[in-house]
Parts: sequence; C-alpha cells; structure tokens
Amino acid sequence: MTSDTGNENCIGWAARDPSGCLSPYKFNRRDVLVDDVSLTITHCGVCYADVAWTRNIQGHSKYPLVPGHEIVGIVKEVGSNVQRFKIGDHVGVGTYVNSCRECEYCDDGLEVQCLNGAVLTFDGIDTDGTITKGGYSSYVVVHERYCHRIPGNYPLASAAPLLCAGITVWTPMIHHKMNQPGKSLGVIGLGGLGHMAVKFGKSFGLKVTVFSTSLSKRHEALNLLEADNFIISTNEQEMKAMEKSFDFLINTSSADIPFDQYLSLLKSGGTLALVGFPREVKFNPGSLILGMRNISGSVTGGTKQTQAMLDYCAAHQIYPNIDIIPIQYANEALERLIKKDVKYRFVIDIANSLK
Repeated sequence: MTSDTGNENCIGWAARDPSGCLSPYKFNRRDVLVDDVSLTITHCGVCYADVAWTRNIQGHSKYPLVPGHEIVGIVKEVGSNVQRFKIGDHVGVGTYVNSCRECEYCDDGLEVQCLNGAVLTFDGIDTDGTITKGGYSSYVVVHERYCHRIPGNYPLASAAPLLCAGITVWTPMIHHKMNQPGKSLGVIGLGGLGHMAVKFGKSFGLKVTVFSTSLSKRHEALNLLEADNFIISTNEQEMKAMEKSFDFLINTSSADIPFDQYLSLLKSGGTLALVGFPREVKFNPGSLILGMRNISGSVTGGTKQTQAMLDYCAAHQIYPNIDIIPIQYANEALERLIKKDVKYRFVIDIANSLK
C-alpha cells in the first residue's frame, strides 16, 4: 500500500497513471473545519466519470487519483458551526464539494453552475490547496452545504447512484416540467442514467418509451422497468412511426446519435435534452426551426434539487437497480462499465471491503 510518511489518516484505492489501474493507497484528509462534516463512507457508486478521470480521457487528471462521486456514509464528526447534521446521520455527497457561495447561481442553490467553477469531488482543488479525492476511500471531509441528508428509511447502498445518475436525469426533467402526468417521454439509452429516467418518468405518470440499439434490452425495459414502449433506434420504420410523438427526449448515451431523426420525433415545442456526451452534435437547423423544437444540456444539479430528489425517492420508494461489489472488484467493474455490462449501477460496499 502506497504511503508517503506512514502517518496517513485515510485509506482508499487510487490510479497512479493513465492506465487507470486502481490499487490500495494511503493519504491524508484535511482537518475538520467549523463548517465541515466528516463521514465514514459506507458505499460509493461507480460512474463512467471514474473511467474518464482515472484514464486521463479529459487530459488533466492529477495522480494519484482516487475516484468516486456517488458517496454515502454516516456522520462521524461535525464542525462547531454545523447545524444541519449530527453524528450518526446518513449523508450523501455528490459530484462537487465546494463553490464560491457568492454568485447568482450559488445564491439560488444551483452551485453546480457556479460562475467561478464548482470544486469537483475528486481531482479538484480543496480548501487547503490539496487535490480532492473521492469516495473509493474510508472517509471524507466536506463543507456541510454540499452534504445531503439521506432519509432514514432509504437504504444507503441505493442512495449512492442517486447522487450522480439520479440527479443528472432528474434536473432536466424537472426544469422542463416533465413531472406532469400524461406527457410523453423518450429515453435514449438504457444504462445507469437511462434506467433512472424511466423510473422517474413512470413515477411522474408519463408515457415512457425506451430507445436502444440493443434488442436484448427490450425485456428489461418493458418487464423490469415497466416502460410503455420499446423502440430499436436503428429500425427506420419503427422510428418513422413515432414522428411528432414526444414532449421530451432525454439522451443518456454518449454514443453518437442521428440528431435530425430524433428531433423529428418531438412534438412542436418539444425538447431534446443531452446528459450524455456524444463526440459531436450535428443537425440540420430546419429540424429545430420548422418544428419550434429545442435542444438543451444539463449536468447533475444544485443542492436544493438534489435534496428534493432524495426526499422524493424515499417518499415514492424509487430505488436504482444496483449490483453491490467489494472494492477489490473495482478494476473489473470499470472494465465492465466500458463494455456496458452492468444492470444498472455498480455500488462499492466500502464499509465491508475496504480495510
């Protein structure tokens, strides 16, 4: 296990180079300040961001890199000014751990859109100047503003994927008023994000159609997730039959998609929201102009939105479909994630496997 001085206070798993291979690693967490919460991590979801950053796909990863931004745990210490949490509370931490707290977006509880840049949960710059390290670790120290209360009746393991996958699809759906019964929702891609979009859509009383290139997803979509319809997106006849049918499409896939074809599926005034990252967005302007259609983008959500989503999931018994794994399986899990071989979110059992 890597150690610089032998006095490190936190254990985790880290990538040392762009190979992305994770292995045990010891490091120091910063001290708990007056507004901070320290939580013992029980679970951490596995997100594609963990692949992208450990393998330096973005080109700015700082090693050693401890990934993980779907963090849940139990409060073990609070700073003297902390009012919202106490020792023993169940708490979640998502994709960012700080922001300026002064701009218009921070004032509105949309810290993820901070004008000065939200500080990422891993590979960001912490308040003490050190590099933030994520949830593939034993504990974390975070300002209370960026911690979210996990309702007591909600399983901690299930809460982890909500902090990225869940909030990523929740935010644009709420923003575009897709929580109104009777509207039509199309979900492009059926992975960690897509399956949560289906669950929210059904809970909101929407007519939900899943679009996929994989016929094997049909049974899962219709029987397991109870979507109303399933379309093979490469079937031109099936796609043609759905033209002008949808109020809202959410693209959860990072594969390139035929934007003009999907835009043709929208009703007049309908919206295609991107939460996945295709390599390029290319479409004929007429696909927007002639149908008065829209394309929008969204990334996770603010603290108010995240807490509202967590409370909603607890109240309506909405749970991600998860596969709980030990930390020792993390490298295999990332490889399977690349191959889309997961239904639908790996969650690392930190408490019982990271020793």
